[in-house]
Amino acid sequence: MKIGLIGEGAIGQYVRETLSGLGLAPVVTLVRAARLNEGAAAQKVASVNDLPSDLDLVIDCAGHSALVEHGPAVLQRGFDLVTVSVGALADPDLLDTLERAAQSSGARLVLASGAIGALDCLQSARVGGLDEVTYVGRKPPMGWKGSPAEGKLDLAALTTATEHFSGTARQAALEYPKNANVAAAVAMAGTGFDQTKVRLLADPAVTANIHEIHARGAFGSFSFQIQGNPLPDNPRSSALAAMSVVASVLRERAAISV
Repeated sequence: MKIGLIGEGAIGQYVRETLSGLGLAPVVTLVRAARLNEGAAAQKVASVNDLPSDLDLVIDCAGHSALVEHGPAVLQRGFDLVTVSVGALADPDLLDTLERAAQSSGARLVLASGAIGALDCLQSARVGGLDEVTYVGRKPPMGWKGSPAEGKLDLAALTTATEHFSGTARQAALEYPKNANVAAAVAMAGTGFDQTKVRLLADPAVTANIHEIHARGAFGSFSFQIQGNPLPDNPRSSALAAMSVVASVLRERAAISV
């Protein structure tokens, strides 16, 4: 399997190192033009047009803007694309553009599960009908710095868990783009962006990011919670999100896939 990589951040570095250890080292990395001559001598390009034509798969680890900029062109070239930037798909125009690009070339856009689990259960439950899906995101107050929560709460003074957003997954993804991927992944797996409910809380009693899914439907009901650790190299990047990218690649090449 010949793999191309987009991005050299914390998640991109983890994916490269882990895949290399499995004998699947990416052969080329798509980077900004200003970074073409930085770092090791591994092949780098600044345009989708310069990617080798014999790639089997491209992995996007560079965030929403990279999916917007490069995603359609990657799919139009016929390359399957794995991404964790699920939150970007809250933009219906982008989703439509990516879908049309994939359909025209026969390529696939694969959404890595990211920092959340239980999406397989949601997808199965959707077949029989889901009545309600709620995602709850809970972080330490300072984990919401740089988000709209700063304008709603005095994060440094909180003594109890406080909700700063309640709405749909689409609203959450658009208003909190740096924190959108988990809510968007839940929405894509379940009832969609406009039917999935989202609550976001700043909680001084927790020290890690906590993600919860609560679902009810014809199957019954379930609640799922995960407490995620960050990558050592970047406290803002989820370790499980990086791991989910590698898992997606391994599923793509597995003879038996779970």
